[in-house]
Amino acid sequence: MAGLCEGRVAIVTGGGRGIGREYCLMLAAEGAKVVVNDLGAARDGVGADASPAQQVVDEIRAAGGEAVANGADVSDWAGAKGMIDQAISAFGRLDVLINNAGILRDRMLVNMTEAEWDAVIKVHLKGTFAPTHHAANYWRDLTKATGEPANARVINTSSVSGIYGNIGQTNYGAAKQGIAAFTIIAARELRRYGVTVNAIAPGALTRLTEDLGVVTEERKASGDPKWVAPIAVWLASAESKDVSGRMFEASGTVLGIAEGWHRGPTATPVKDPKALGPIVADLVARARKNAGMDGQDLD
Repeated sequence: MAGLCEGRVAIVTGGGRGIGREYCLMLAAEGAKVVVNDLGAARDGVGADASPAQQVVDEIRAAGGEAVANGADVSDWAGAKGMIDQAISAFGRLDVLINNAGILRDRMLVNMTEAEWDAVIKVHLKGTFAPTHHAANYWRDLTKATGEPANARVINTSSVSGIYGNIGQTNYGAAKQGIAAFTIIAARELRRYGVTVNAIAPGALTRLTEDLGVVTEERKASGDPKWVAPIAVWLASAESKDVSGRMFEASGTVLGIAEGWHRGPTATPVKDPKALGPIVADLVARARKNAGMDGQDLD
């Protein structure tokens, strides 16, 4: 029986460990040919090590699949372009880009350094933009050359920290919220080329999250990255062609769609700022509360 992604070519950034590793293994098990990208840095983005990506490649090949390793820094413009080119050179095409690479440098706002802000924004936001830009150009040119839609996929990685907000993560949350907006806009722009763009806000216990709270057996079970991989693989498949611009929450406890900003209560505009006090008080009283990290209204 053919796999869900039989014959498709996929790039997974940050594919050497954690959630990215599970994406790569499941994509390969479903018939995809995989470019496993991983710089091999520490969780704060420092250093480089080619072995995590190569180990995943070796696992895929040992199971009878096809894969190659890539060690590019996805936030490097030329490196991102080289990664796209490698997929096409190695496998003749590119169908799926999963932007999963990321780092953490958590700090309360008043203590956060410029370097901690810049590093996180660069890896997450530019590290999503750069590969997607180069992949989108490939698919645009392919569509023009063939006259047929590319039937391609971009799957980005956001976070509940970005879509709901988490204390101590202004840099990470801002980047992940930016990725959510990027996803919606890119989905609208790339529709004409037959490219869907979605995002996943994963809940998993990985080296980025294992020291955030007490690790219980229940948390280990619900935080297994294997719970996140199925929605990524389905979104990578041809079956998902009608789903775009959506944010999926995925973990061992929930699979759902996080809905974006919608206009809430309104009032008639006024020109005098001194008149706004009671108007704003009424708007706030009628507005839905912001969500907590569980996606539910805060008390």
